[in-house]
Amino acid sequence: MANKILIVDDAAFMRMMVKDILTKNGFEVVGEAADGAQAVEKYKELKPDLVTMDITMPEMDGITALKEIKAFDPSAKIIMCSAMGQQAMVIDAIQAGAKDFIVKPFQADRVIEAISKTLG
Repeated sequence: MANKILIVDDAAFMRMMVKDILTKNGFEVVGEAADGAQAVEKYKELKPDLVTMDITMPEMDGITALKEIKAFDPSAKIIMCSAMGQQAMVIDAIQAGAKDFIVKPFQADRVIEAISKTLG
């Protein structure tokens, strides 16, 4: 059975890019969210095996959403996505419980490596 993944990014084309990489590598994308608040809702509804989460988003940022999801499900596996130069936020995310992070622009092999490693 394919691992179920939730993709969270406020940019639709970024979600499409990640979805494309994942589906080509045998993962199942069960949902998408455009901001942190949607991410928390979708996580509770879909119970995915893993979440890729952008750090910078409207409504609720990725780190706040990460904390809310971890509060709801301490075993949640979340990989943060960030643009270059967001190192401080990436450190905050790891301290808040993120399993790994991927830097934009995405490289397919790095995305798959991070996800495979996180899912064990």
